Amino acid sequence: MGLGVGWTLHGDGRTPAPGAVVRPDERLSWPRTAGLGAQHVVAMFGASFVAPVLMGLDPNLAIMMSGVATAIFLLATRGRIPSYLGCSLAFVGVAAAIRAGGGDSAVVTGAVFVVGGVLFLAGLAVRRFGARVIHTAMPPVVTGAVVMLIGFNLAPVTASTYWPQDQWTALATMLFTGMAVVCLRGFWSRIAIFLGLLFGYALSWVLDLVFGKIHSPAGGTAAVDHWRLDLSGVGEADWIGLPSFHAPAFEWSAILIALPVVIALIAENAGHIKAVGEMTGDPLDDELGTAIAADGAASMLSTAVGGPPNTTYSENIGVMAATRVYSTAAYWAAACFALLFGLCPKFGAVVAAIPGGVLGGITVILYGMIGLLGAQIWITGRVDLRNPLNLVPAAAGIIIGIGGVTLRFTDSFELGGIALGTIVVITGYHTLRYFAPAHMKREEPLLDGGTSAYDEGSAGDVRDGGDARGAGG
Repeated sequence: MGLGVGWTLHGDGRTPAPGAVVRPDERLSWPRTAGLGAQHVVAMFGASFVAPVLMGLDPNLAIMMSGVATAIFLLATRGRIPSYLGCSLAFVGVAAAIRAGGGDSAVVTGAVFVVGGVLFLAGLAVRRFGARVIHTAMPPVVTGAVVMLIGFNLAPVTASTYWPQDQWTALATMLFTGMAVVCLRGFWSRIAIFLGLLFGYALSWVLDLVFGKIHSPAGGTAAVDHWRLDLSGVGEADWIGLPSFHAPAFEWSAILIALPVVIALIAENAGHIKAVGEMTGDPLDDELGTAIAADGAASMLSTAVGGPPNTTYSENIGVMAATRVYSTAAYWAAACFALLFGLCPKFGAVVAAIPGGVLGGITVILYGMIGLLGAQIWITGRVDLRNPLNLVPAAAGIIIGIGGVTLRFTDSFELGGIALGTIVVITGYHTLRYFAPAHMKREEPLLDGGTSAYDEGSAGDVRDGGDARGAGG
């Protein structure tokens, strides 16, 4: 396929035969391919505009750069891996921690740029030495603990910033989203978070009409009278225009907070590659290093201009599982649609107007799911927490990460929270393993299961990893 941009027409280009699949190097007619691309855009919308909003970044730029990142990924993998790269939720906690320490958007994107660079180098290492280099450094007990502490570290953000802005809207949004995640099927279950946002958006508008302004904290400030849904910025925004760009800034303290997310992204990529390989029937183990490197390169490019990092999306894997159309042509169409949306500032203003109470209801579920996916990694990896070698470093690192424990070295440098928790988990595990008796050192299972699973008998149910996107985010 060369660069993966040449496709053969599948059958008559209309409807695949019963039981047939449209392979990555095939396509349907261009109108149908465009329609599938639009469906992929809808599927990724929920997380792709929630992530930049929660990180305090421009959603228009995020959508635009997700299209660019997808194109880079498809070219790098030569069309073998049909995947969409959208904004990663794994960095939401990192952004919150950096901003709590006084960092601005430039510092956030600078820290994430470095993470993208490390991820790129990790991909090259996997290409050179094989996946075992990753498995040796980060067995499931380590990966699961790091994902867990990253997710649960976010709890204070919901409790102190979003939920207090409108507790009843937050509660209603949480209940609706939970029902959507559990009760909906097929494609609709993939966009449950998106549907929850629409519900909360509409509910806030109705409550403003019926009850008027609410007296509560607005964006973490003192309690004031304000509209739940403020659409004043939408009317002022242009229909066509470029998003706002900015250069990254680099601070060591912020970089150290962000670096642990590399572990979650590597595990996530491993799971996605395995899931897509099982779906398409094309073993993709040899592409793991390329996929990780492409993810890192795309994130570097996005953050270099002020956008958020990107990663593969399981909502879109779910769309493929439901339609059995694995054509990369559909992903090229989706990338083009994303670029067009990024050029509409009015769209970004609508996204930026999401009420804080709505985000409170969404993040209660979303942040908890991110943390509990660490437990999923333990289950998939058959981690025995009765073994002190696994239990002690995981327990210590998780409490440090969630509780915000700090270790001060000088007046200007300290480690704490996510960074310190991750260091304790990794160094603690490998140090204890060196000294542990032989019966505690049984071989750890490899990470080739990643954080995803694909069961063809479950009508295309794909479960996601580090940034909880399997539920729409």
